[in-house]
Amino acid sequence: MARTRTPISGEPAEAPERILAAQYVRMSTEHQQYSTQNQSKTIGEYAERRGIEIIKTYSDDAKSGLIIGGRRALQQMISDVESGAAEYRVILVYDVTRWGRFQDADESAYYEYRCRKAGMQVDYCAEQFENDGSPTSTIVKSVKRAMAGEYSRELSVKVFAGQCRLIELGYRQGGPAGFGLRRALLNERGEVKAELKRGEHKSLQTDRVILVPGPEKEQRVVRRMYEMFVNEGRPESEIAEVLNAEGHRTDLDRPWARATVHQVLTNEKYIGNNVFNKVSFKLKQRRVVNPRDMWIRAEGAYQAVVDKALFLRAREIVDARSRHFSDEELLDALRAILKRQGQLSGLIIDEENDLPSSSAYRCRFGSLLRAYRLIGYEPERDYRYIEINKALRAAHPQVVEEIIEGVTAQGGYVVQAADTQLLRVNDEFTVSVVLARCQATAAGSLRWHIRLDTGLVPDITIAVRMNETNDAPRDFYLLPSTDMTDARLKMAERNGLWLDAYRTETLDDFYTLAGRAKVTEAA
Repeated sequence: MARTRTPISGEPAEAPERILAAQYVRMSTEHQQYSTQNQSKTIGEYAERRGIEIIKTYSDDAKSGLIIGGRRALQQMISDVESGAAEYRVILVYDVTRWGRFQDADESAYYEYRCRKAGMQVDYCAEQFENDGSPTSTIVKSVKRAMAGEYSRELSVKVFAGQCRLIELGYRQGGPAGFGLRRALLNERGEVKAELKRGEHKSLQTDRVILVPGPEKEQRVVRRMYEMFVNEGRPESEIAEVLNAEGHRTDLDRPWARATVHQVLTNEKYIGNNVFNKVSFKLKQRRVVNPRDMWIRAEGAYQAVVDKALFLRAREIVDARSRHFSDEELLDALRAILKRQGQLSGLIIDEENDLPSSSAYRCRFGSLLRAYRLIGYEPERDYRYIEINKALRAAHPQVVEEIIEGVTAQGGYVVQAADTQLLRVNDEFTVSVVLARCQATAAGSLRWHIRLDTGLVPDITIAVRMNETNDAPRDFYLLPSTDMTDARLKMAERNGLWLDAYRTETLDDFYTLAGRAKVTEAA
């Protein structure tokens, strides 16, 4: 608190200098009792006792404290503080856990240090210590930060155990049904209520979702794929050609490809098994592909579409083909392909049924070009990008349709302009959807070039970064036009806070933003 000069007799007393502050509040999905309103009430009482005036609020609603990604309010506050744009000198936070439950306690301290370095005081209003930099406060904060991270780890274990229990009971845990299958909604008595269409979700916590066989026509196609693969010895690429020639489409209404056929031939759901934990993404850390013996499964949970013996035979063929190749064996295979085809490209490698994909070569040797050089091949140009761009153009309408379904499922509505293809959401803002092809440098690093529709001036651009094989989204960037000054963006795997602040693993946050609630719910 600033000191005030003692007034001379007869002179009016000076008003004490105002202390201006901003409050930061956060509510995570697993901590509903920590509502932002309750936090603001406690912070307001703390400020009143100390003569502090709150002039700005930063609020992250329904945001996990595990990472700073997605916490736009915290990122904006730090940016305001470091840029000098902040008019306040104090930041008020409910407690240490609302600042974050970072798995590395030093990360939490780092963000506070950045604020303090810019001359900002950070106060935790519901804590029993003063955040004054004393040894006592430093020790207590360190312990509480570690405890906050440990709580998240314990919660993660409990949530995972609950998910595993539901899987063992035969209930589906998210994801589309897939070709030949459908999702059915069960009530608390286990009775089928309805079939869920793509983009629809259950509305009651007591409801459960299971898989059921789809239309008989699709089931016959699935069984025929297995028969062609096992009994006729046809590779996935040839099966895809047959299906496309007969006019069959995938569940996403796309032409069949080697990868989509392979997914059908290797997924246990077609023999009625409920499988979980193929990929781990615990505590929002790095994604890990788990070996088969770590999968959680319930056998015979659903009605099978394919005979189990036929499925196991298909698995044996895939497993035998997927054995580990030595570096020299992989290079010998490249030499054989080059001798047979006369050239090499990522597309040519991917079409080989008995070899790993081109992405496997990139991982093993750092890049395709390096693998080429090891066998003495210097390509004039890799034309694989032509096929990839063609596939992305074909996939774009489906991605847009999925976004429309996601907004609609949250109660919003979308109109797509016939000429510009821009989406107008709730008659409030416009959205452009851009698919960015993944490219590998000679050193094996990944790059994406994103071209924004600056001429159309959309309010938000959803940039979809594709994965290494360019057959599925890797992540998404929600880019507001007010913050984007360049028409082209060059992205690496990590791009710094100024750009990765807009990154999200899924579009759930966007759907929530675009959603609408009934008046009775909003009240």
